[in-house]
Amino acid sequence: MDTLKPTDLKAILDSKRANIFYLEHCRVMQKDGRVLYLTETKYKNHYYNIPIANTTCILLGTGTSITQAAMRMLASAGVLVGFCGGGATPLFSGAEIEWLNPQSEYRPTEYVQGWLSFWFDEQKRLTIAKEFQRKRIEFIQHVWSKDKELREFGFSADDADVVHAYTSFHDQLTQLQSVNDILLAEAQMTKQLYKAAATRCQLIFERNHEAGDLANNFLNHGNYLAYGLGATTLWVLGIPHGFAVMHGKTRRGALVFDVADLVKDAIVLPWAFVCAKEEFSEQEFRQKILQKFTQHKALDFMFEQVKLASQHFK
Repeated sequence: MDTLKPTDLKAILDSKRANIFYLEHCRVMQKDGRVLYLTETKYKNHYYNIPIANTTCILLGTGTSITQAAMRMLASAGVLVGFCGGGATPLFSGAEIEWLNPQSEYRPTEYVQGWLSFWFDEQKRLTIAKEFQRKRIEFIQHVWSKDKELREFGFSADDADVVHAYTSFHDQLTQLQSVNDILLAEAQMTKQLYKAAATRCQLIFERNHEAGDLANNFLNHGNYLAYGLGATTLWVLGIPHGFAVMHGKTRRGALVFDVADLVKDAIVLPWAFVCAKEEFSEQEFRQKILQKFTQHKALDFMFEQVKLASQHFK
């Protein structure tokens, strides 16, 4: 039987790829020129194919292993591999947001050069930070007005409390003079959106990363999936994760958080509450979030905004 080589695969742009795979209790391996994952049962082993040409990220959870040959094929196909805890959270390697990046020297240089051309100027970083927040608001308006399923649960971009949350933040942006001021104003908007979502889903809610209730767990889980999209965007464009415009300059992965914020409030936030109300399992929630990322072209949106930011001052 002829085997496929990574070079035989039809190239699919990372922004157009459909899948993030989360795997647990299995072994990822190369077999007959394909990347498979193996699950073992008492009586039989099952092999499942991973469509690497159409995959952006693979998250390896508890009880997983991966062979050197599989990593070689994944790297050749440009797939990011991340190690994480159960349920795809937390994402870890040491204490940092970390990925095993395919090593390609043929990524474009124009975006990293554009990014670094402004990054060392504090006022220019502030300008891009504000622009990211404006695009974040636009994406909330777009998703909450277009998603029929969300509207069925009472979410609308035109509701008074929602409009007040993002309008107040938008109006403040022009006057804000520092990144810390933006972070405080942004936190206030998100707090108001939490309240709006909790009211619509009839949940008592207080944001606590360690709380353990469904809404908080789903927010944590969904945010980590958004970080995966952010990391993918930055790797493909060749921009190091440490050159953040908003989040802490002491964290190597901080730019991942900046980029993920573009889509978190629009998609992860409402669906975390809806899925908590409906008592979804973690797997059902994960499937819903990935479906919504694809439906609303979240990865495309991230690529577009990072590209625009890198060329903003040219």
